[in-house]
Amino acid sequence: MASRDPGEPRQLHPLPKGLVEVYGLIAVLVVLIPEWIADGTLTLGGRAVRNPLPMRGPAWKAIPELQLAALSLAELRGLAARMRLLGYASDCRDRLTRRLLRRMQRRWLLRRNAL
Repeated sequence: MASRDPGEPRQLHPLPKGLVEVYGLIAVLVVLIPEWIADGTLTLGGRAVRNPLPMRGPAWKAIPELQLAALSLAELRGLAARMRLLGYASDCRDRLTRRLLRRMQRRWLLRRNAL
């Protein structure tokens, strides 16, 4: 075995085409088929429920917790920016939601007291 120069790139030997196809077949057998079986067993005895959340009704408009739960994290951060919360960018979703709820409740109380 001859020593090679450390700066010289290594010579790689390509895999035979048949071996690559066998690896592809194994990947299908190991990944896709169990996925299909799992999907089939979940739908046994009835149709699959694609949307487990109920439709948005009047409660979604009246309850702030539900409104915030329907927003993505980016939308929550946009709302926090509009409400001028400080340091909201580093908050996780739960903390940001709590802070927004407190701010919304405080604004609602201030409006109510002003009337």
